[in-house]
Amino acid sequence: MQRNETGRTAILLSGRGSNFEALYRDSLQPHSGYRIVLVVSDNADALGLRRAREYGLENVFLDPELYSDRGSFSRRLVRELDSRKVDLVCLAGFMRILGRRMVEAYAGRILNIHPSLLPAFPGLDAQRQALDYGVKYSGCTVHFVDRGMDTGPIALQQCVEVRDDDSEESLSRRILEQEHRLFPQAVRLYFAGAFAVEGRRVRKR
Repeated sequence: MQRNETGRTAILLSGRGSNFEALYRDSLQPHSGYRIVLVVSDNADALGLRRAREYGLENVFLDPELYSDRGSFSRRLVRELDSRKVDLVCLAGFMRILGRRMVEAYAGRILNIHPSLLPAFPGLDAQRQALDYGVKYSGCTVHFVDRGMDTGPIALQQCVEVRDDDSEESLSRRILEQEHRLFPQAVRLYFAGAFAVEGRRVRKR
């Protein structure tokens, strides 16, 4: 969907937030087409949340212990996003499954990055799964979020060769380097109106 010149973007994270930082740096570039207006975390000690404060970005900690179920957490999250008129939500290591209310309210407006070539190796420990399976290539995927676990329509992918001497750490490091390039590219394309989602397929206009 075509958005305005400075698309209002929210980041959801739970940990160090390296993809958040990649997006933040990219958003400061001329003609990026977007700016980060909110960072939300479910972890009060998340390094990414601390970085957001250092950068002077509006940020919110949502304590999951205060919500009786996923639905109530989801409704509060939607209120926070709606109040900032968010156009796009980016999941940058957010380790909580989004509730139905959130997915429906922002359908087609949530992007996630995953460290594998989906649909291979969804869920946790994707790099370990790739090594255990013995694949020759893995990589990363930016996809639109739906109700499933890493099952939404695929926007962009980038291959990374799996080397014979790779450990989980070395493969993760090389994949992460590509994530930091791919996620900003996907957000720029989104706000340029370059994605057309047709069922499971994402076509570039």
